[in-house]
Amino acid sequence: MSTPSSPRARDFLELVKFSHTIFALPFALASMFIAANGFPKWQIVAWILLAMIAARTAAMGFNRIVDRKIDARNPRTRNREIPAGKVSVGQASTLVAVSGAVFVFAAGMLNDLAFWLSIPTLLVLFFYSFCKRFTSLAHVVLGFCLGVAPIGAWVAVREKIEWPPVVLGAAVMLWVAGFDAIYATLDDEFDKQSGIHSLVQKFGVRGALILAKLFHVGFIALLAYFGLLANMTVVFFGAIALIAAFLVYEHAIVRPDDLRRVNAAFFTVNGIISAFFLVAVAVDVLWM
Repeated sequence: MSTPSSPRARDFLELVKFSHTIFALPFALASMFIAANGFPKWQIVAWILLAMIAARTAAMGFNRIVDRKIDARNPRTRNREIPAGKVSVGQASTLVAVSGAVFVFAAGMLNDLAFWLSIPTLLVLFFYSFCKRFTSLAHVVLGFCLGVAPIGAWVAVREKIEWPPVVLGAAVMLWVAGFDAIYATLDDEFDKQSGIHSLVQKFGVRGALILAKLFHVGFIALLAYFGLLANMTVVFFGAIALIAAFLVYEHAIVRPDDLRRVNAAFFTVNGIISAFFLVAVAVDVLWM
């Protein structure tokens, strides 16, 4: 591994996969709109955005540091920024420390409950990075980490935890666990040789894909339940039907004997789902 001198901004963005913010952020913003019964004050929106980006940056940076030796051995990940020598462990650690501090500060600027929950939230986000070393439920833990986002946005607006965002958070948890299990099929052979735990290793590719389908059925059911709790209109429930169709397509293009389109299922389809959910909620809350 070479010693990086001066990483570019793009190296840090790639290190934390900034583009993957598309997964959790729309659900957090949707939760914010519903909690505020409209558009909250711009200051609240700004602090929520900063908190979300900072928390995710800290979590992903920490994950890349913890996984650097595994990533260096895996042909699929050996070109990531730390094993490739584009970003040093020290530089990544500084990014994690600064991002974590910014997250706590942003939470504190929102309200007292958000502040007191920020440290436990960071610990949970960091804990995920170790899970694949000892449990096949690492996908569910990852889902829980992203599922915290809509709960946090609700707390930011109302300064209390209520049942609707908990249901939405559980839905996000199942959605993420499902598509992450699909993504894990790409590393089936490497994980088997390296002792990495996943649903693919526990149940095989076919079994993991079946579980992913069940997770996504639960996701749709919880979204519908959330819609009822939040008194959403027909626009929201129509959007759920379209999201279900996207998931059917996702599972149709990934089969145990054909994993060539896993990346399309992982990023493209799920990115569309999260963005579409936000648009549907915004239309429902702001214009209906």
